Amino acid sequence: MKLLSVVAAMAASFAFVTGAFAVDVDPTLPAYKTTGSLSGQIKSVGSDTMGNLMTQWAEAFKALYPNVQIDVEAKGSATAPPALVEGASQIGPMSRAMEMGEIEAFTKKYSYPASSIPVAVDALAVYVNKAKPIECLTLAQVDQIFSKDHWNSSSLTDIRTWGASCKKD
Repeated sequence: MKLLSVVAAMAASFAFVTGAFAVDVDPTLPAYKTTGSLSGQIKSVGSDTMGNLMTQWAEAFKALYPNVQIDVEAKGSATAPPALVEGASQIGPMSRAMEMGEIEAFTKKYSYPASSIPVAVDALAVYVNKAKPIECLTLAQVDQIFSKDHWNSSSLTDIRTWGASCKKD
């Protein structure tokens, strides 16, 4: 029960850290107040792209509750579901949705589905050196270049180099 209180308080502290962003919040909600002295350990295993954000949240939470030890392991989204199922972590940050097999494994272990709370948006930017300009590149082609199979569906071309992307969709 104490761990549940710690996790709930940590979730409340997320609002403290993300206050710099424009978020519509019910103005009738009271401001968060710390709840006595909490102690315990929270482990987060998951997304490497969310590692910095999780570390910032952990530091802000520790400012409110210094007796709570928070460990953040940013090893990739695929590490989150197994860590949650095995009980090795209480939080599993992911930069993608859980896959059906991951949801089933969690539900089988705990008899309820995992809770998902979107907290950020991930993005990809493609930068090109001005000395090596790309003459053409569509969003569909970028998708194919960074996909697992590299196939351009319209031309059935295996795109593995920037030059191969200049075949028009």
